[in-house]
Amino acid sequence: MFEYHKSSYSHEDGACVEVATNIPALIAVRDSKSPTGPNLRLIRPTWAAFEAALREGTL
Repeated sequence: MFEYHKSSYSHEDGACVEVATNIPALIAVRDSKSPTGPNLRLIRPTWAAFEAALREGTL
């Protein structure tokens, strides 16, 4: 079972992303407005590449 927490970058109007990091091999991401909806599951190296691309502004 994933244990989600809101991103520290959440917007005060409630529009935010929730991330679960409690499963060692995976990172799960979902929309906080739709907690029972679909989620995105990434292996940790893919998540790290995604974060790096965001920081570098290449996405």
